[in-house]
Amino acid sequence: MNAFTKLTLLDLTSLRPQIAHSTIKLSSFAAASLLHKRYFARSTDTESLSGWACFEKGGPLVKSEFPLTKFGDDSIDLDIICCGICGTDIHCIDSGWGPTNYPMVAGHEIIGRVTRVGKNVKHLEVGDRAGVGCQCGSCKKCTNCHNNKENICEDRAVWTFNDYWDNGDKTYGGFADKWRGEKEFAFKIPDKLSSVDASSILCGGVTTFAPLKRYGVGAGSKVAVLGLGGIGHFGVQWAKAMGAEVVAYDVVPEKAKEAKLLGCDDYVLVRNPKEAEPHYNSFTHILATKILNKNWDEYFKMLKKNGTFIVCDIPEVPLSGINALDMAAKQINIAGTFIGAPSDIEESLSFAAERGIRTWVNEFPMNKVNEAIKYVREGKPKYRAVLVN
Repeated sequence: MNAFTKLTLLDLTSLRPQIAHSTIKLSSFAAASLLHKRYFARSTDTESLSGWACFEKGGPLVKSEFPLTKFGDDSIDLDIICCGICGTDIHCIDSGWGPTNYPMVAGHEIIGRVTRVGKNVKHLEVGDRAGVGCQCGSCKKCTNCHNNKENICEDRAVWTFNDYWDNGDKTYGGFADKWRGEKEFAFKIPDKLSSVDASSILCGGVTTFAPLKRYGVGAGSKVAVLGLGGIGHFGVQWAKAMGAEVVAYDVVPEKAKEAKLLGCDDYVLVRNPKEAEPHYNSFTHILATKILNKNWDEYFKMLKKNGTFIVCDIPEVPLSGINALDMAAKQINIAGTFIGAPSDIEESLSFAAERGIRTWVNEFPMNKVNEAIKYVREGKPKYRAVLVN
C-alpha cells in the first residue's frame, strides 16, 4: 500500500489539510449529560459498555455508560479495537432515514478482541480478532435465512445499533469499548488483514463486493464506478481483482491520480462531456455509490444493452427521473443491493486478504469521535475514517 494512503491525525502529510478543531455548544453537552447520568445509574462495571452516544438529532456524541445485553450460550464478548465510520452512522445521528431512537451509540464496522464466548460458539476463541458489521441478528427461520441471505431476512433482522435484541434489550454499536452479540454475525479476521483495514470491509467493503459478485463481474466486464469515495474505492479494487476493466467517475480533478493508484483503467471528470463520450454504450455494469437523479439519461447512455445498474447509494429522497422507454429499449436492469450476508462478509475478508485489497484510511482516536464525524461530513477522508481505541 502507498504510504500516503495511511493518513492519521497524528501523522498528517501535505496531501490532507489539518482538521479544524470542532466547536460544540455547551448547552448541547449539558442536556446530553443529564441523560447520560440517568443511563449510567442503570449499569454495572462488568455488564456495561462505555460508548459515545448521541442524545438528540444532529447532536454531539457524549461518553456514556449503557447496559450490555444478557450473555447467553450463543454470545460473544469483544473488547473493541477499532470501528469505522460509515455514512449510515451520519444518517442515523441526523434521523435522516426516519426517527432515530435516541440515545444511540452508532458504529457498525467493529473489530475487537474476543474476551468471552458462549458454549455454542465454535468458530471463535478467546484471544481471536473478530468483526461485526451492520447486522447482528436475524430470524434464522425464513427462506432467506436458510439460503444464506440473512441480510434480507423476511421476518426479523436485528441491526447493530438503533434496534432491539429479541429479549427487548437495546443494541449499541462500536463507538464504544465493548460489544456483545450473537455468534452468527461475528467473523474471524484473517491474519493478513490489519484491524483498521478489515473494519471498513465489514460494511463499506461488502456493500460493493456482494453485488459485483452477484451480478457476474469478471473477465470481459467493464464497470463504471460512480463516486470515488468511501465505498467507491472498494468497488474499484474489487472489480479490478475480479478481472474487469474499470472506469471511475467523480467531480474532483485531483482524484484522477488516486484512481490510477487504485487500479482504474480511466478516470472521467463528470463535468467534462468529452471525457464521458468515448465510454457510451460500453459498460456491462455501473456501480453507483453516488446517484444524481437528474443524470439518469446519462447513466443509460453509458450502459450496453442488457447492462446492469447497481444501486449502492441510499439518498434521503426517492429516486426519480427514470425514463422507462430508454430502460426498456436497452433491457437495462436496475438492481438494488443491501450490505451483505454473513457468507458475503467472510468471503470479502478472505478475498481482500489474498488479493491485497486494503482500505485507504484516516485514523482517529476514539475520544476524537466528534472531530472525526465532522471530518466525514466535510468529505475529507481518503477514503474511510476509522476510530481506534
